[in-house]
Amino acid sequence: MDALRARDPAHIGTYALLARLGAGGMGMVYLGRSPGGRLVALKVIKDEITDHPEALARFRREAETVRAVRSAYTANLIDASLAAPPYWLATEYVSGPTLSRAVADRGPFPPDTCRKLFAALAEGLASVHAYGVTHRDLKPQNVILAPQGPQLIDFGIARAAADTALTQTGVAPGTPGYTAPEVLVRNEVADAADVFALGATIAFAATGRAPFGSGSMEGVSYRAVHEPIDVAGVEPELAALILDCAAKDPARRPTPAEVIVRCAVTSALVEDPYYQALAEGLADPAPTTSPRQRPRPPSPRPTPPQSPRPRPAPAAPPGW
Repeated sequence: MDALRARDPAHIGTYALLARLGAGGMGMVYLGRSPGGRLVALKVIKDEITDHPEALARFRREAETVRAVRSAYTANLIDASLAAPPYWLATEYVSGPTLSRAVADRGPFPPDTCRKLFAALAEGLASVHAYGVTHRDLKPQNVILAPQGPQLIDFGIARAAADTALTQTGVAPGTPGYTAPEVLVRNEVADAADVFALGATIAFAATGRAPFGSGSMEGVSYRAVHEPIDVAGVEPELAALILDCAAKDPARRPTPAEVIVRCAVTSALVEDPYYQALAEGLADPAPTTSPRQRPRPPSPRPTPPQSPRPRPAPAAPPGW
């Protein structure tokens, strides 16, 4: 959370702006307060984006999706203005760090915490899929570790499960390293693609490393299609579940319900001391991370051959 800057508006609609929560290519997310004192996350689209029909359609689709999906794992839509600039939407404010920030600050999670997070996010995906919606951009930056449990955010490229078509410019959805091979190669989007992203997200939580290495979008996408996900040093049973979720063939991936069964959790994630410390911003609990769980440099990866190789989708239009 950052302080407002001089060029930031004081109000959007009836909401007083209190701070910046984040920024992206499409606009800003602010912490806002309603006249009655309710805190909200207020996403405002940039003025220059309003002339980009596809980006504007994506923003409207996000509002429609958040309005439709009601889950313990998502922030509810409170208000929106989509008729004329400035375009904005307000959702419940969810406190807590993103999974990306938590791992950057504290390192990889203990195996038991990873297993509970795995099950909780699988349950969240199942609740979203029950509305006929695929998230399409699950990644550590889009998971907030809230005191009441993890929250899935940013439904900007979510779509009805029956709608597997791309946007008009042929842009493949998602983020390299978390986007499933069938999306990159064949532009096929279904619930199984979210399971792939779930496996990649937990791999990041368990190792502290990018699941398919870092580098160019092309290189990361190539590895996601052709190479196994990085689970070096991960507890064997957890690694096996991650590998199954990240299977190249979507038909071989478990469903979210099957992930939950295999996690076999016996207590709630919100009761986990490590998770509680992260979600509530407390000091670290007693060390539970063994040496093998600490981040380590990824193994050298071969340079992708120049040909043949899958052609990554064009860069997406400006996103959050």
